[in-house]
Amino acid sequence: MPTPLGQQRRRPHRKIERGLLRKALRCARSKFPDAVAFPNLRRTHLAGIPIQTTPVPAPDRRASPQPPLLHAERRVGALALGIPPRHRARAPDPELLWHHAPRALLFFHALLRLPPQSRELSPSTVDLALDLAARLRHPRQLTASVLALFSRHGLAFTPRTFPILFERFAVSHRRLDLAVQLFLSLHRSHGVAQDLTLFNSLLDALVKSRHAGKAASLVRALERRFPPDVVTYNILANGWCRVKDTSRALDILRQMVESGIAPTKATYNIILKGFFRSGQLQHAWDFFLQMKKRGINDESCKPDVVSYTTVLHGLGVARQLDKARKLFDEMSKQGCVPSTATYNALIQVICKKGNVEDAVAVFDDMVGKGYVPNVVTYTVLIRGLCHAKKIDRAMKLLQRMKSEGCEPDVQTLNVLLRYSFEEGEIEKALDLFKRMNKGMECLPNQDTYNIIISAMFVRKRAEDMAVAARMVMDMVDGGYLPRRFMFNRVLNGLMLTGNQELSRELLRMQEKYARLRREIRL
Repeated sequence: MPTPLGQQRRRPHRKIERGLLRKALRCARSKFPDAVAFPNLRRTHLAGIPIQTTPVPAPDRRASPQPPLLHAERRVGALALGIPPRHRARAPDPELLWHHAPRALLFFHALLRLPPQSRELSPSTVDLALDLAARLRHPRQLTASVLALFSRHGLAFTPRTFPILFERFAVSHRRLDLAVQLFLSLHRSHGVAQDLTLFNSLLDALVKSRHAGKAASLVRALERRFPPDVVTYNILANGWCRVKDTSRALDILRQMVESGIAPTKATYNIILKGFFRSGQLQHAWDFFLQMKKRGINDESCKPDVVSYTTVLHGLGVARQLDKARKLFDEMSKQGCVPSTATYNALIQVICKKGNVEDAVAVFDDMVGKGYVPNVVTYTVLIRGLCHAKKIDRAMKLLQRMKSEGCEPDVQTLNVLLRYSFEEGEIEKALDLFKRMNKGMECLPNQDTYNIIISAMFVRKRAEDMAVAARMVMDMVDGGYLPRRFMFNRVLNGLMLTGNQELSRELLRMQEKYARLRREIRL
């Protein structure tokens, strides 16, 4: 079993879940009762998920005293997270990651004990806690405790409160019955009127869980109570497209027309994307041509920037570069101004089948016309440069990206790591990983660790096996569970290279977490 919080290591903690302190400080300024119990949350859930910290500078006695609220935040937050008194958490990045929901909720729970006069309750804060609670394995009792905060403090439910639960129950837990039961009991249990907006939110959760048939059955069963509108039909069409059943999506389109509801551009774009998603390239192209033809007399059928971007992306997947370039040129002539997403799709098409220099030229043209590249733009172009074995230019583009205020995400850096290792630039890749954790303010994900660990077996050196072992430890510290094959491979590598100390440390970690099974084959 995991050890209690705060006892797992003596050295300062080294990892922090991004967004955790942002959530916690928001909750710290909220008006909660002094004692609220979350019955399904235990400290043992949090063991082994340490927090990255930095030393606190010595206090300036000449400075004015801090407000009591800040002292309380630090004291209670440190107690909840097991942070040693001489350390404090580093300022968080706004990006939200969710694999530390139990720890965030414990922090949330601890902050409820702050003095009432220092807090002000916000419904959006409770929604955030509700979203976190609903992501846990057994969410019903815990979410009920969080929902009780609304009535206890006289707060009104927000438009997002129950859609959060619908989506978590249906998508995260595959419990469609819980989502439907919650909707049907809203008036009785929570005094909330069941309207068409909430019904559409429930349908959206069902189709996201790839149960378009059940969503359609529910619409038929409750048709008199909740007459479908254009949003309802769009959700159903999107649901059938998600499961690659475009014929039923077209049936939805016909039902809309027969019921007197005019399809919108969003409706046509959903079906257009569905054709590409299901690999029906010719059907997609014919449908797009029909949109253009009917758009002459019907504005709702006329392709917009989303339509063109969808077709460009679909042609890129099919590697039809010439057709995509011709369509992009035609787009501007038709009076449809490209968006950044459109340029991203075109650059991706060129990088997949073409000269990467042409993609760079499109990028320069995009910037010259006043468009601001986003993280997707840079990532796509960096991948193209790496694929063309131009790693140095990709690194320079990364620096340009940062200098222009666009922070790379973990996908951008994973691309650079993967291709750097493939080119044998192991030291450069490891240096990039260090900067990724420090100066670049970008936390690694499970793919990052898998890329590094796999690369350490190329040279089969003892020092590389030690790096792989440390990556496994950092991986577990970050809240990720390595695959059994990967764990056994690292353990065997350590034993074959004679590193008994790290081998024993990995085995102790395995026993501590009880979920890492060992199967050593020498």
